[in-house]
Amino acid sequence: MQIKLKVWRQKNNSEDGKIVEYTVGDIIPEMSFLDMLDILNKQLLKKDEEPIAFDHDCREGICGSCSLYINGRPQGPEQGITACQLHMRSFADGDTVYIEPWRAKSFPVLRDLVVDRSAFDRIIQSGGYVSINTGSAPDANTIPIPDGKVKEAFEAADCIGCGSCVAACKNASAMLFVAAKVSHLILLPQGQQERKSRVEKMVAQMDVEKFGACSNTGACAFECPKSIPISHIARLNREFLSAKLTSNLT
Repeated sequence: MQIKLKVWRQKNNSEDGKIVEYTVGDIIPEMSFLDMLDILNKQLLKKDEEPIAFDHDCREGICGSCSLYINGRPQGPEQGITACQLHMRSFADGDTVYIEPWRAKSFPVLRDLVVDRSAFDRIIQSGGYVSINTGSAPDANTIPIPDGKVKEAFEAADCIGCGSCVAACKNASAMLFVAAKVSHLILLPQGQQERKSRVEKMVAQMDVEKFGACSNTGACAFECPKSIPISHIARLNREFLSAKLTSNLT
């Protein structure tokens, strides 16, 4: 296979970027999308050109760092996977593929395809944890939890913080991310003590980071590589309103 790439190149956050065209040949359909980028970078290095900067780590759909706009869609044309899980068989020989970084004010471009997603870290630091002493790990099933709640908690905990929800939303909202992080804690007994303060602090930090309001289009859930449903946003809204009614925070 031979693919024509149009890749966003940007030296740093203070300089303007632009689309640069490349051609990559000898691509095997079973090759992953990131493997293809590795081949391109090897070609660039042989020509003494600057390789393309892009984030990657586990390459197994776990860490969420390989976040790319591919042909105008977060993570590419396939649903329920990250960019590192995308294979070149999803494209045809001779295709033109556009590769860009996330486009959100809260995710400034650092270089080429790498963006700063530390805003998510600060939201977690504001309240996305259990700070009380829960003791050592109890024996399995000693704390009775309804099966439905367990499934929902695991569903929300699947969030890998990749930012696809922000990239998909026309308002660059982080509601699905925050909702997932709030949900997986409030559904379990260990998360009850800080339930109200947690949701208030995390929503407040989300606003500080200048993420947009929820657009209610469902694009975030549609593009989420872990298929986290939009129902968690409804829970976040209920929790936030309930917390504000009895808020002790200023």
